[in-house]
Amino acid sequence: MKMPILSLYSSPARETKYVENPQTQLEEGVSHLRHAMEPYTAWCQDLYAKAKPQLEKAVEQGFEFLQNPPDGFYPRLGVIGFAGILGLFLARGSKIKKLVYPAGFMGIGASMYYPQQAVAVAKVAGTQLYDWSLQGYIAVESLWKDNIPIC
Repeated sequence: MKMPILSLYSSPARETKYVENPQTQLEEGVSHLRHAMEPYTAWCQDLYAKAKPQLEKAVEQGFEFLQNPPDGFYPRLGVIGFAGILGLFLARGSKIKKLVYPAGFMGIGASMYYPQQAVAVAKVAGTQLYDWSLQGYIAVESLWKDNIPIC
């Protein structure tokens, strides 16, 4: 009787078939959202790529400035920061006060040490505020005129 020869190195051929699981509703929704947001994410990535070198340069200059600050910079910074903390402490109650008081106190503190820059900022802010109020006045006036019934 003859013995069958069994190969140690070969295996019988199997037929395998890959079956992909159907997507759930959540997966389809996420996929649709990703495709819809793709132009916006590409725009953000482009903006980041353009802004990154400028931000790195600004951070480098900031570190350089903090390593060699002008005379009296840190005491001034301390007074301005303390004014902001004091404004936050005094702004108990509404959320608007918590925004206005610290910013106002810090602005007053900074204007004591840097009066020329404060005047320049105040001029620009005043002009901008005037323009916004004028635009608001024109918009309200046009709405008022459009909605008045003529008897």
